[in-house]
Amino acid sequence: MPVMRRLLLMLMGLLLAGSIGWSSVHRPEQVTILMPAPFVDATAAQVKRFNSDHSGRILLKVIRGPRDTESISDLAISSLLLGTPPFDALLVDVTWLPKYVAADWLQPLDPWFDSDAIDSLVSGAQLGNSVDGALYRWPFGADVGLLYWRTDLMPAPPQTPEELIQIAQDLRTDGKVKEGFVWQGRQYEGLSCNFVEFLSAFGGAWLDPETGQPTFDSQAARLTADWMQQLITQGTSPLAVSNYAEPETLQAFKIGDAALMRNWPYAWAELQSDSSAVKGRVGVTTMVAQPGESPSATLGSWGFSLLRGSQHQQATAEAIRALTSTEAQRDRFLMQGYTPTQASLFHDPELLDASPVLPQLEKALSIAEPRPITPLYAQMSDLLQRQLSGLLTGNRDPDQALDQLQGATLTLLRSAGGVS
Repeated sequence: MPVMRRLLLMLMGLLLAGSIGWSSVHRPEQVTILMPAPFVDATAAQVKRFNSDHSGRILLKVIRGPRDTESISDLAISSLLLGTPPFDALLVDVTWLPKYVAADWLQPLDPWFDSDAIDSLVSGAQLGNSVDGALYRWPFGADVGLLYWRTDLMPAPPQTPEELIQIAQDLRTDGKVKEGFVWQGRQYEGLSCNFVEFLSAFGGAWLDPETGQPTFDSQAARLTADWMQQLITQGTSPLAVSNYAEPETLQAFKIGDAALMRNWPYAWAELQSDSSAVKGRVGVTTMVAQPGESPSATLGSWGFSLLRGSQHQQATAEAIRALTSTEAQRDRFLMQGYTPTQASLFHDPELLDASPVLPQLEKALSIAEPRPITPLYAQMSDLLQRQLSGLLTGNRDPDQALDQLQGATLTLLRSAGGVS
């Protein structure tokens, strides 16, 4: 009996060891992605489908980050600075990429997304994904600044800055609307996005494309600053605009208080909901521009980036492909209004039936303009926001604000060796 008991115990031990070994070999490879809270909800169905399709091989987990762009950037950077972040990929804002690449945090995605995949994207979605010729970001959705207008109040949208003021003022004088034009004037990144479009309307650019120097001392910048200030001083936009972000802007337009609104594509779905006072009475176009100048639309969007230190790079790339597949984009557009990135979807009959503004979105994406592509972008934007906020609240003279902005931006760029 003692011999038999020993043999039985040995057999049980071997079986247990074999079971443990089999379990460890066949344990699914876990991929973790950090996303802002709204995108976690938007991808929940796709994550569930991916895990079902890859059961036993890959397990995709999503970390819910803060809703605010600046807050999730702080969280991501803090984790990366520790050296061993608890995720394999990030959903990053388009302006973060140069900084993250300069810090050597990201792994190029070229092995998994070839030139044919890039060519299949709508024009605006092809921007903001590469640094020095290497692909470091794959777009989750397309995003671009738009001008919304009330089709029941005007036969066509304004085409120039002067027309915008005139139409808005006439509608206010006639008592048709409480506010003329609402936009994002709070001291945050949304203000910088608005400025890119306003500056382009007057023929300017944030940085000179040839020298890389700031152009706040240009005639175009001074015309832009004057126009932005006049929007408030003349009553075209309410003083409250200086504290508006996207939600406040959308609410003012949605309840019928405003004739014109600058916002992002996501607003369209809200404006067509049953709770909208302007449902069925909204048109979409791009920002106005002076005669002879071409309008532009600020490039937004988020995209997936793979971390260089990830131990699951192939599995993570599979997850990114699944979350950005044509099927996933179709579902998110129909269910939540996220603009697709695949060019073919802008001509899809089902999507066009659900949202007839897709051609306008495609047109806006064709003139999308990125914000300055530099690791110093966050500091540059902060300098801009501070001066513009003072301008809008009446604490700064336009010339004084632009002179200070030009000097401070030059100092910042020179300190990093960016310009001479």
